[in-house]
Amino acid sequence: MSQKELVRHINDAIGSHGAWKLRLRTAISTGRGEISSSIAGCDDQCAFGKWLYGSDIDYTTRAGVPYHVVKRLHAEFHRAAGSVLAYVERGNAGAAQTAMAGEFTERSEKLVRALAKWKREAENGVAPMPAASAPFLRKRAA
Repeated sequence: MSQKELVRHINDAIGSHGAWKLRLRTAISTGRGEISSSIAGCDDQCAFGKWLYGSDIDYTTRAGVPYHVVKRLHAEFHRAAGSVLAYVERGNAGAAQTAMAGEFTERSEKLVRALAKWKREAENGVAPMPAASAPFLRKRAA
């Protein structure tokens, strides 16, 4: 995959995930979402998630720290969006607003920061550090 393609996917992800704020605000104000909380909570249903889990990403990119960090944060983002919509589905607009202002906003900001960092690194030709050499991504022995 070319760096140009990677940057395009990252730009698309930043834009489309930014649109979730409006979707969730609309869901809270109308009492219903465009999609169910269970679908929103899945990180492999949006275009970016399908790309992250798909076969278009080369081994080097997939093995790198930026990929692993973004994949984790992307999953957290969708769990938080699903949580907001679950409150909406139960008719609890107050809890939905609290979840949106708290956990969702925090997850969204972290995801966008990680995407922006990955984009800068791709634009500058920085080779991703392999995840296997990143101590914070290694699983701890039981």
